[in-house]
Amino acid sequence: MTTLAVHADQPVEGLPLVLLHAFPLDSRMWEPVVELLPGIPVVRIDAPGFGDTPPRGEPGLEAYARDVVVAIRELGADQAVVAGLSMGGYVAMAIAEATPGVLAGIGLLSTKAAADAEPARAKRYEMAADVERGKTDVALPMLDGLLGQTSRQSRPDLVDSVREQLRTAPAAGIAWAQRSMAARPDRLAGLSASPEGLPALVLRGAEDTLMSDDDAAAMADALGVEVVEIAAAGHLVALEDPESVAGALAALYRECAT
Repeated sequence: MTTLAVHADQPVEGLPLVLLHAFPLDSRMWEPVVELLPGIPVVRIDAPGFGDTPPRGEPGLEAYARDVVVAIRELGADQAVVAGLSMGGYVAMAIAEATPGVLAGIGLLSTKAAADAEPARAKRYEMAADVERGKTDVALPMLDGLLGQTSRQSRPDLVDSVREQLRTAPAAGIAWAQRSMAARPDRLAGLSASPEGLPALVLRGAEDTLMSDDDAAAMADALGVEVVEIAAAGHLVALEDPESVAGALAALYRECAT
C-alpha cells in the first residue's frame, strides 16, 4: 500500500492522468490546470514530505517512483499517462526507466534528463544541510528562477503566491528532495529505450532559465517528438500559463486514450 497522498477531484475511471509536482511546491500547483481538464480522470500526487504525504528519511527518487506505480495500481489501473514538472519530470523518467510498461504516455515539463553537474549537486546538499540546521526561508531565493520575467513583471498576485509557498515549504520535504535530486543519474539512455511510439510531451516555458533549450531538445529527440514551447512563461509554466499546459496535456491524453 502506498504512503503517498493521492488526490482526485473526480472519479477515476479508465486511464488516469497522473500529475507529479515541482520542488518545493506540492500537488496544489496543478489545480489551475486540472480545472481546465474536465472529463479527464486526473490524479495529483504529493511527494514525500510535501502536501499530505508524510516525510521519508531515506532519499531516493527511485523509491518515490515505485510508490507512484503502486498508487496507479491501487487505483485499479494497469497503465497511466504520467506527467511531471521539474522534479516531477525526474520521477516520471525514473518510472520510464524502471517500469516502462505502466506508461501509456509520458509528459516532461520544465525538466531535464541529465544529472546535475557537481556545483549544482553541491548546492542541493548545502540547502538540505541548512534546513536541517534550522535555517528558515531557504527556498525563497529560488523565486526569480522559478517564474519567468513576464510573470515577475506583470503578475504580482502569482509572485506573492509562489513566494508564500516557498516561505512555507516543509523542511523535511526540502531535505529529502534535494538529496534525492542530487543523487539522480542521467536518464537520457532510459528515455531512448522507451517503447517505440510511446506518446510523449516535452514542454518548456520560453523564459525558463533553469532548464535550457538543449535540455528539452535532448529529451524530445530521445522520444521522437517536437518540443512544445510556451511563450512568456518560465519554469513554473503550469502556474504561469495553465491554459496552454492543459491544452498540451489534453492532447497527449487523447493520443493515449485512442
